[in-house]
Amino acid sequence: MPDTKTASVPTSPQRANQRVAWFNGQIMPESEVKISFRDRGVKYGDGAFDTTRTFSHRIFRLKEHLDRFYKTLRYLRLDPGVSSAELSRITEDVLARNLHLLDKDDDYWVSQRITRGAEGVDYLPSTPNVIVECLPLPLKERAVLYRDGIKVITPAVRRAPPEVMSPRAKTHNYLNMIVANNEVMSQDPLAWAVLLDMQGNLAEGMGSNIFLVRDGQLLTPRVRNVLPGISRQTVIELAESHGISVHETDIDLYDAYTADECFLTSTSLCICPVQSINGSSFAASGLPGPVTKHLTNAYIKLVDCDFVGQYLRRL
Repeated sequence: MPDTKTASVPTSPQRANQRVAWFNGQIMPESEVKISFRDRGVKYGDGAFDTTRTFSHRIFRLKEHLDRFYKTLRYLRLDPGVSSAELSRITEDVLARNLHLLDKDDDYWVSQRITRGAEGVDYLPSTPNVIVECLPLPLKERAVLYRDGIKVITPAVRRAPPEVMSPRAKTHNYLNMIVANNEVMSQDPLAWAVLLDMQGNLAEGMGSNIFLVRDGQLLTPRVRNVLPGISRQTVIELAESHGISVHETDIDLYDAYTADECFLTSTSLCICPVQSINGSSFAASGLPGPVTKHLTNAYIKLVDCDFVGQYLRRL
């Protein structure tokens, strides 16, 4: 892909009194990043993004996130005009320019975004818009999830099947997930939606993957039907390195209701215990359950950051 938006990355980034972003080759205050209302990303959700997080201000698995991002772009036939290597350097620069705005115990989401661009009078899109930005993690808002566990509800809305739109592409069009979330939140504002696929098997939530624990083994949905989360893959690797078997398979609500433990993985939460699914509780094994706790401790050791304590300190 041509480097039409390449920008030089200074070794000593200047500090601003507000967060900055990289927008089409320039560093600017994020409040000044403007996209036309005729942009296809605004009109149709015609765009893509990826997001990682920092641990103790260090970015996590940026290469893996960018590899997934560029696979999504190829799927959408969307050329950002920036190479993966250059976008990696830009991302590190944007993070460095924003770190001084964080407290010591805070961390960022770090995202790359692209839209196809504004339509002209011929209804054809112009040059794509590319953005790299940071946003503080919602540590206070989500702290209670580590104390009480996540309440999961499966909505009537089903996950769009791969025959319609591949869930493996991380696009800006999240309406399938949003409509499902709205349904769940109308029942319980604190619950998280995990959608079923068209066959009634567990699929995924908005930005989260689900795991069940049964007889000391992990069960998680097939990658064909979900976004292959980087946190999901991290847990799979940790489990296998600790002698815990992982099965990517179809899992339905019977499997969920009879499982010993359950947890979600996501970029912000990493790994977080599930309290219940549709009211069926996992409290008998304690929260977190022994396997979830073991994997959480392994995750904390891997990233050298006690993210559970980071959340709980906000209670």
